Amino acid sequence: MPELRPRPFEALVTRAFQEPAERGSLFDLPAEKFHRGTAGLDLSVHFHGHRASTPLGPAAGPHTQMAQNMVLAWAGGCRILELKTVQINDRLTIPRPCIDMRTVGYNIEWSQELRLSESLEEYVKGALLIQMLSESGALSLPAGQGDTVYDMSVGYDLAGIRSAPVRRFLDGMKDASAVVARLVKETPRAFHRFLPDPLPTCISDTLTLSTFHGCPPDEIESIVDFLLREHELHCVVKFNPTLLGRDETNRLLHDVMGYRDIRVPPGAFSKDTTWNDMTQMVERLSATASSLELGFGVKFTNTLLVENSAGFLPAETPEAYLSGAPLHVLAMEIVRRFRDHFGPGIPVSFSGGIDRANFADAVSLGLVPVTVCTDLLRPGGYARASGYLRELETRMEAAGARSIDEFVRGEAGDCPRDEAVLRNTREYTKRAAADPRYRKEQNAKPPRKIGSVLHLFDCINCDKCLPACPNAANFVFELPAEPVPTGVLRATSTGWELIPGEPLPVEKANQIGNFADLCNDCGNCDVFCPEDGGPYLAKPRFFGSAEAFAEAAPADGFHAVRVSGDPGGGGIRVRARIAGQEVLVEVNPEGALYEGTGFALRFDPRDIAGTVSGHAAGEVDLRPFHLVVRISEAVLRGGASNWIATGTA
Repeated sequence: MPELRPRPFEALVTRAFQEPAERGSLFDLPAEKFHRGTAGLDLSVHFHGHRASTPLGPAAGPHTQMAQNMVLAWAGGCRILELKTVQINDRLTIPRPCIDMRTVGYNIEWSQELRLSESLEEYVKGALLIQMLSESGALSLPAGQGDTVYDMSVGYDLAGIRSAPVRRFLDGMKDASAVVARLVKETPRAFHRFLPDPLPTCISDTLTLSTFHGCPPDEIESIVDFLLREHELHCVVKFNPTLLGRDETNRLLHDVMGYRDIRVPPGAFSKDTTWNDMTQMVERLSATASSLELGFGVKFTNTLLVENSAGFLPAETPEAYLSGAPLHVLAMEIVRRFRDHFGPGIPVSFSGGIDRANFADAVSLGLVPVTVCTDLLRPGGYARASGYLRELETRMEAAGARSIDEFVRGEAGDCPRDEAVLRNTREYTKRAAADPRYRKEQNAKPPRKIGSVLHLFDCINCDKCLPACPNAANFVFELPAEPVPTGVLRATSTGWELIPGEPLPVEKANQIGNFADLCNDCGNCDVFCPEDGGPYLAKPRFFGSAEAFAEAAPADGFHAVRVSGDPGGGGIRVRARIAGQEVLVEVNPEGALYEGTGFALRFDPRDIAGTVSGHAAGEVDLRPFHLVVRISEAVLRGGASNWIATGTA
C-alpha cells in the first residue's frame, strides 16, 4: 500500500506564501475560488462556545488528513474542520482503489493513514499555517472571516481511546505548545513576520466520536463519558443511519429513491445502536456534560454500511460505506425524528449528501456544522466549497437576513428560533424525500470516458485530475512542445556511435505530474479523467526523498533535486526508474553524468557522441536520459508551483 509522507512545514509555508502572489492560487486552488465573504452578511455560528466564520466544514475524511488539505478546505470557506478520525491502530492496510465516486459515493477508507504522532503534527501544522495566512492578509480576508474551529475525531473502542498513544494525541491537541515551538524553528526566516503573536497552544478542545458499525451502545456511552470526565472535551456523538431500522431504511432506499441495487447487510441493524438505545444514551450524556459545564451534541450521520457490489472497489472487501445523495434523505429523516423527540435544544451537526443545492437548506435547520465530503471529491474539488457559501448568501439576501439566526427564522416566517428550527426541519425533510434529484435515475450515470488511453506525455488537458485529488498530489508542469530525442550509444573500435531513434512526440506544453508522497492511490482522479489509464499511474511520478523512491521499487518514478554548483550555476540530480530501468542522471554547467546497469558515462548533452567518455557493457539507451532531463528540468524550474520545486534545495 502506498505510504503518505507529509511535507515539511518549511515547504508548506514557502509555497503557501509565494504561490498566491506569484500565480494567484494556493496549492493550485485559484484565488477566485477563495471565500472572502460578502459585506453586511454575517455567516458566523457558534460551536461549543467557539465562533466560526461559517457553518461549513469538511467531514472527517480525505479532506482533513494532511495539513495542505486543511488549508485548502479553509481557503474555500470551511470554518469548522472535522479532522480525520484517528485510532490506536495506525498501521492499517487499505485495499486500493478505496474511493468510488462514479455515481453516488462508496469508500473503504475509514481511518487515518498516518501514524498518530504524524496526525498530531499535521493537524498542528495545518492550524498554524491557517492562522498565519489569516492574520497576515496574504489572502485579503476581511476582518472576522478567518475564525476557525478544529474538531477532533477519534474511534473506535474504549480500550483504544484510553491507550497511552491516543491519550498523548488528545493531550497534544489541547496543548500543542511543544509541536508549535518545533514548527516555528522550521519556519523560514523570511516568513517569521507572519507567525501569530501569541503563538497558538490549544488546537482543539472539541471532539466528534466516530462510532464504528457494530460498536455496542454501552461502549459508546462509556467512551463519551470518559472523554467528558477525563479529558474535559466538548463532545459530539456521530451515529449510524441504521438508527432508522431495517424496514424504514430499505423503504427509503429501495421504494422511495429506487436504489434497489444497494443492500445493507442484515447484521448492520442487529449490531448497531437502536433508536431507543440512542435516545436514552443522549439523555444521560447530555445531563453529564451539563453537570461538567461542557458541550454535548449529536451528529447525523455516519456513512451507511452496504454490500460491496458496485464492481469498482476491490472484491476482497465484502462491505463498503455509502455516502452522497441517498444518504442525504436517510440522515435528514433521522434529524426530523430526533427533533420531534428532543426538540431543538440538543445541538445537531450534519453530514450526508451535502452539495451546493442543499447546503443553505441544511443551514436553515440550525445544523452546526454542516459538513461535506462526497461532493468535494467531484470535479472542482475544494473550489466547490465557495459555491455553497455564495448560494447561502444569495438565499440570505433574498430572505432579507443579515445573520444565520435571521435566516433560520426568516425561512419559517420570522417566528421564534426554536419554533423555526422545528418547522424548517419538518418541511425540508418532506421536500427532500420527494425530490427527484436524490433518486437513482438522477445519480446513475458515471463520468464519460472518451476511449483514448493516457500516456506519459500529453492528454486532453481537462485538468479534472488536479482538484479531484483531496491531497493535492497531482500538478501541472510546462514542457517545451517539441519532440524528446531518443537513440542508443554504441561503442566501436574508433569511439562511440550515436544511433538516433524515433523521437517521442510532445504536442502540448501543459503536462500532468504526480507527487507520490501525497498520493494514496485512492483512484479518484482516474474516475473523473475522460481517458483511460489513471493519471496517478500513467503520468510522471515524483518522490520527495531518496528513501521513498527506493521503497517504491520496482514502480516507475523520479527523485529529483536541485544541486549547488560553482558561481557559474547549479544543476539537477535525478534517480529514475523508467520501464523498470533505474538510472542516475546529473546535469550541471560542466556536463552530464549518466549511470545505469552496466554503464557509467559522462558527456556534454549538446554533443553527446563527440564528448562521451566512460564504460558500457553494450548499447546504452539514451531515451531514459532525455526523458529524465526534459521532465525534471521542467518540474524543478524556478517559479514552478509544485511540491518538488518548493521542497528541494
